[in-house]
Amino acid sequence: MTAAGWAPAVETVSEVAAAHARQSDENATFPTEALAAMRRTGLLGLLVPTAEGGAGGTLSDLVDVTLALGRVDMSVAMVFAMHCQQVAAITAFGGEKLRTEVLPAVARGERYLGSVTTEAGKGGHLLTAESALAHDGEMLRVDRQAPIVTGGPYADAFLITTRAPGAESASQVDLVYAARDQLEVEVTGGWRPLGMRATHSVPMRLRGAVPQWQVVGEHGGFREIATTVFAPLAHVGWAAAWLGTAAGAYERLLRHARGEAGRRQFNPSSELVLLRLAGIRIRLDAAHALLRHTVSVVADAPDMSAAPVQLLLNTLKIRAAEESFAAADELVELSGLRHGYLTDSPLALERTFRDLRSASLNYANDRLRLANGALALRDQAVRLA
Repeated sequence: MTAAGWAPAVETVSEVAAAHARQSDENATFPTEALAAMRRTGLLGLLVPTAEGGAGGTLSDLVDVTLALGRVDMSVAMVFAMHCQQVAAITAFGGEKLRTEVLPAVARGERYLGSVTTEAGKGGHLLTAESALAHDGEMLRVDRQAPIVTGGPYADAFLITTRAPGAESASQVDLVYAARDQLEVEVTGGWRPLGMRATHSVPMRLRGAVPQWQVVGEHGGFREIATTVFAPLAHVGWAAAWLGTAAGAYERLLRHARGEAGRRQFNPSSELVLLRLAGIRIRLDAAHALLRHTVSVVADAPDMSAAPVQLLLNTLKIRAAEESFAAADELVELSGLRHGYLTDSPLALERTFRDLRSASLNYANDRLRLANGALALRDQAVRLA
């Protein structure tokens, strides 16, 4: 699959995801059928360079695909975007041996990559770690507990943040690749969330040993990976998933409203209806414009650590989370009890509402606002990215 030819793969995965979305949500089970379709179609390799057998996709391609998947199932879109974040980190910072070992396998659909960055006591804060790598002869021993690992029981391998061997502070963080067969993997709890139920983000403990060449980048050098890859792809990928989810719900409502049954509920000449429809569309268009602008800035930024770029990325995450959820809330209000609130409505607005309620909490908006306050003080010239 080439980057330009991903559309049939997305259509296939979207159809599979749509067919199983309700059941996956009701049972809080991982979308195994959608993952199998991603493997089969090569979509897991979207961001793998063509030299390693992948599609050589861009950040803009990632946004397009994630938006499309989000229209049918936000959990599937989040799983895909987070996998691509891991792929991008290995592509940008992995050594030659690691790239040769992992990236062609990802392109063939053989490796879905999970992310292990959360820890009890620090939440999802990326730039610190509590547990540490330990030297064990020529190997590095991992013993890592995480309260949330999206799709962890189904991952073929993981990228794990941990303190560097001999680290003197929690900020000296490593990123380590570990294949499932190198680890003892233990699920330590359940997953009973309000929304995002099909991400199956259970707590896990991972124990094992890996060779030195599976460290991504330099020891203690995760800050650069986080700044240039992890944070940008997280905020862009999440925003695309949330916006796609809200846009999909809006599309379903509009199609219903224009149908025979919907015309009895929605009066197209009602100013109240038109104002509410306009308000929702304004939210979606504004979030989409911010998303596309951010992608263009990230693609051309000579320094990803610059305050204006970091401010923009954080603002994207905050606004996409808030606008997407606000759109879902207004869709429920407009649709009423039958189609906005009940779980058996074909519009699935109730699921959309629950899923998008997580957006502001997924790396909390308040934490990013605090970061933006500090960043703003560093940019007295107010250089808008």
